[in-house]
Amino acid sequence: MPVLVMKFGGTSVATLDRIRRAAKRVGVEVAKGYDVIVIVSAMSGETNKLVGFVEETSPLFDAREYDAVVSSGENVTAGLMALTLQEMDVPARSWQGWQVPVRTSDAHASARIEEIPPENITAKFAEGMKVAVVAGFQGISPEGRITTLGRGGSDTTAVAFAAAFGAERCDIYTDVDGVYTTDPRICEKARKLDRIAFEEMLELASLGAKVLQTRSVELAMRYKVRLRVLSSFEEQSDEAGTLVCDEEDIMESNVVAGVAHSRDEAKMTLVSVADRPGIAAAIFSPLAEAGVNVDMIVQNISEDGRTDMTFSCPTNQVARAEKALAAARDEGVINFAEVLADTGVCKISVVGIGMRSHAGVAAKMFKVLADEGINIQVITTSEIKISVLVERKYMELAVQALHDAFELDKAG
Repeated sequence: MPVLVMKFGGTSVATLDRIRRAAKRVGVEVAKGYDVIVIVSAMSGETNKLVGFVEETSPLFDAREYDAVVSSGENVTAGLMALTLQEMDVPARSWQGWQVPVRTSDAHASARIEEIPPENITAKFAEGMKVAVVAGFQGISPEGRITTLGRGGSDTTAVAFAAAFGAERCDIYTDVDGVYTTDPRICEKARKLDRIAFEEMLELASLGAKVLQTRSVELAMRYKVRLRVLSSFEEQSDEAGTLVCDEEDIMESNVVAGVAHSRDEAKMTLVSVADRPGIAAAIFSPLAEAGVNVDMIVQNISEDGRTDMTFSCPTNQVARAEKALAAARDEGVINFAEVLADTGVCKISVVGIGMRSHAGVAAKMFKVLADEGINIQVITTSEIKISVLVERKYMELAVQALHDAFELDKAG
């Protein structure tokens, strides 16, 4: 039988009624002749509650026990989903990560999937099981301990299963009905995309569009897994949602596919560092070791052998960055006058594979922002993306103006 992977996020399984609704969707696919692997998240709010229990019990917690606690939310959902399907006379069985097994690295709380042997589940399909309900977000380390994949890890679990089982498709059910040209809560003209290329989705996911976890899109792109993003709250058709696929599967499209924003950005500047070979490595190595996710980097013009270095990072990592830089200075690794942190900025990005073959996108973007009186503080570009840092108070204005300027409310 062909295999279909269906993933249901926390809001889609938040109550027993929603689990029943999700189970009916699974039943429809089983009736079409699929063997179905269902990946479930914890019920909405459950993981946050479990994390709170851990932090209240042990502020400096053992990451192995953290994983043991927070992974339990998915186990509950998997069991309830399997029971619901059984009540519908659909042969189903729940699976925890270690039972499959989902083999991962031993980086607790942020493990990476290394292997998913299909033999155990395939054998059960051969015996008549129609649905394997797998607890997402979790696996087992080489030492035999439960691991978790980091927040949003159920998306990655789903794509990894689709790759391991050669699934026809991986459907991600969530609380939105697809991928939009921008956040519909900010811009009422935002349009749902029928299709989007892996590369565009990867950029949008990494730039703040919270529809899919970045790692899941990377995995889908690497293994050519066709992803479909759908709403679990609306009636479905074969054309529902947004298909994330190869660039070759998309006909002509807009030059720009979407506008992304990231509200919680900070701009940090090291004032007066030595302008010498190796200074960038000396600055960013300690930051990497401290787990600071650096994004945009700008080095200013040198004067008298000194320069300023500016970079962006998430606002919740500013204190960690300041501590790492201070430690590096105390150890004599780097020397700087001061660190300036501005937590009142946001990142605005335009993304589109059409930018590879069309000139003038950057000029248009900068003119639109200038016409709105929005000052650009930092710019970074790639082949299919242009990102800028601007004052956070201009975020919604910038998104709406760019969406209008690139006519994203119109299909390509």
